[in-house]
Amino acid sequence: MVPCKILGVDTSLRSTGVAIVEAQGSRFSVVDYGLVRNAPRLPLSHCLCRLDRALRELIARHEPRAAAIEGIFFCKNVKTAVILGEARGVVIAACAASGLPVFEYSPRKVKESVVGNGAAGKEQVNKMIMTLLGLRQP
Repeated sequence: MVPCKILGVDTSLRSTGVAIVEAQGSRFSVVDYGLVRNAPRLPLSHCLCRLDRALRELIARHEPRAAAIEGIFFCKNVKTAVILGEARGVVIAACAASGLPVFEYSPRKVKESVVGNGAAGKEQVNKMIMTLLGLRQP
């Protein structure tokens, strides 16, 4: 079975989580992971540009075959929802410009798939991801 690299993105304006995971059958290994950080003082336009640049560089370096991102979810704060939507748009556009198909998954579905409980907390998901990928630190 041929290995397949996948880009995973947990979108945020100030701290976007990214990972390149290699899947071979039912086995997964992490190739690269980290955060795209933007300082609070940076204007929105600069944050979006930095996010675009970081994703395109990651895609060019690792050549994944697909991207998985968190789908839209309910947000009570309209301003936060709009900013998150803009950041998601940059992520989707960067992937599309690189020729990657983008697959969206609801936060609940991701938690259910990883932990077995769609209402799991971030710490539970983090611990299970570390276990599944053999990571020593988050």
